[in-house]
Amino acid sequence: MKQIIHGNARTTPAIRLAIQESQESLLKLAERYNINPKTVAKWRNRTTITDAVMGPEPGLTLLTSEQEAFAVAFRRHTLLPLNDCLSALQTMAPRLSRSTLHRCFQRHGISRLPRTENIGSPSTEKCTDYPIGFLRVDFASIWSDKGTQHLYVAIDPVSKLILAELHPHSRWVSASNFLERVLEKLPQKVHTVFTDKSIQFTHRALKFLPNEPNFNQVCRTYGISHQRIPAEECWGQDQVVNMTHTLTEAFALSLFCGTEKEINKQLQTVLLTYNHATHLNVLGGLTPHGLICTQWQNNPAAFIRDPTLLSLGLYD
Repeated sequence: MKQIIHGNARTTPAIRLAIQESQESLLKLAERYNINPKTVAKWRNRTTITDAVMGPEPGLTLLTSEQEAFAVAFRRHTLLPLNDCLSALQTMAPRLSRSTLHRCFQRHGISRLPRTENIGSPSTEKCTDYPIGFLRVDFASIWSDKGTQHLYVAIDPVSKLILAELHPHSRWVSASNFLERVLEKLPQKVHTVFTDKSIQFTHRALKFLPNEPNFNQVCRTYGISHQRIPAEECWGQDQVVNMTHTLTEAFALSLFCGTEKEINKQLQTVLLTYNHATHLNVLGGLTPHGLICTQWQNNPAAFIRDPTLLSLGLYD
C-alpha cells in the first residue's frame, strides 16, 4: 500500500532510509539531498521512516475513565453549553480546563450541541421572564448493587434550582415527605406544582391507612395548586429528564457509594455546588441561587424568607 507522507515533507521514505544506512557526514548528506543538516540529523536518530504523529498525545487527559464517562453523560443529558459544563464538572475534577473538556467532547462526538427545530420547545423558552413560584417534581428508579433505589427530584423551571433526595421506596408517603422537605427549604412562595400522573402523586388515602399523608394533602396544606398533566406537556420536563438521567448515570458508575444517608450527603454536596456555584448562560451568567436573590430584590412579596444567607439544600 502506498505510504502517505506530509505535504510539506522535503524527504521521501527512500531518502530517509538512505540517510539512516549512510555513514557519511551530515553536511555531505544535506548537500546531496538539498535539505537542512538538522533534517538529516533528525532522520538519522529515528528508527522508522514514517512521519511522527503531530498534536497532543492520544488518550492524554486529566480525567479518569469514570470522570470522563460522567462528563460525557452530563453533556448528553443536560445539553448545557461548554462553559456551564465546565463550571459544574470542576467540582469533580478541580484541574479540569476548558480545552481538556472540549477535547473530551470532541473524542465522543458531542462537541457541538444539536440545534432545536421546534422554536416553542421548553429548551428554548426564556423561563426567567415568568414569575417565580412554580415547581416541577418527578422521580426515577435507579438500579444498583444494593437493589432498587428511588430518586425524587424537584426543579424550579425559572431559576433552574434543583433539589433531590434518594429514598428506598417509591410510595406516596415518600413523595409527600419529599415535597414537605422541599417546601420547608425553599425561600420563595410556591403556588403551582407540576407532576405527571404517576401513582406517587395521585394516590388517595386507603381505608386501612386513613391518616397517612399523600401528595395532594401536602399541596392543600400549603395552599398550592397541584397540576397533574402528561409528562411530555409538563413545563420544565426537559430539564427534569436530563438531570434525572445524569444522576442515574452517576449512580450506575458508582460515583456515589456508601449507606443511604452517606449517598444522600454526597448527592447534596453536588447539588449545593450546582445551585450556588454554577454560572449558567441561560440565566445570563448567574447561578440558580443568584437568580433567586435577584428575584427577591425585585419582588420580595413572592418570598417568605431572605434567600441571600440560605443554603439551598435539603441537608444543612
